[in-house]
Order: sequence, then structure tokens, then C-alpha cells
Amino acid sequence: MSAIDEELEEAHRRAPVESSAISARYGRTPERKRRIRWTYIGAAAVAAAVLTAWAAWSGLAQVSGTVDAVDGGATILSDRSVSISYQVSMPPGDTASCALQVQNAAHAIVGWRIVKIPASTRSTTAHTHVVLSSERGVTGLIYSCWLT
Repeated sequence: MSAIDEELEEAHRRAPVESSAISARYGRTPERKRRIRWTYIGAAAVAAAVLTAWAAWSGLAQVSGTVDAVDGGATILSDRSVSISYQVSMPPGDTASCALQVQNAAHAIVGWRIVKIPASTRSTTAHTHVVLSSERGVTGLIYSCWLT
């Protein structure tokens, strides 16, 4: 055997040892792969728990009654008053309050009134209220409604 052949043979014998030493040096060991796998499994479990908690929380939030209001129109009665018509949908037997507003030509709020919506056996009821304003209004709108 020549010196070169002996050197190549020696290199082949050392290769697996050097390969595992290099792998260990650069973090490519079986232990690291296991650690990474468990890290991913743990992150997935945490994400699943957060998603489940959010779904349960948002589902429970929907159980409580809500109020929906739809504008029906506004009639300008005078320079200082506007009649606002609207419909309110809410669970039968509940009461609510609604904030109504009058706006001028610049869309500034020039009138405001909070009205009480009484309990009803029907889920949707129609209402009309007059809102006084500090100057001539051009429209009347529902600002917001909430259960009381």
C-alpha cells in the first residue's frame, strides 16, 4: 500500500468520529432534535389552549342579550326640533336606553336625547321621539342603544 492509500484509509476511519464531533459542535445532535420537537409540540399546545379559551370567551359573550337599532328616518319639525323614527330589536322582556342625536348641515351634533325603551313581548318595536336642538338640524340619528 502506498502512503496516499494509507492516508485515505485513515481519513475514512476517522470520518465518522469527526462527523459526529462536527455535528455536536454545530448543534446537530439527536438530543437537540428531540428538544426542538418538544418545543414545537409545546408551542402548538399553548396555541391550542389560547384558541380554545378565546372561543369559549367569545361564545359566552354572545349569550347575553344584545340591542340592535335601525334608523327609520327623521322629520324636521322646526328650527329647534326633529322627530326621529327607529326600530329597536332586543330580547323580549328586557328594557333598553337609546341615545338620539340631531346633526346640522356641518354634521355637528346640535341636539341630544336619551330615551328609555320599555319592555315588550315582541323582539322588535318601532319608536318615534322628538329631539330638541340648539339650531336647525338637517337629520336625526340613533347614536347608540344598550340594555338597561
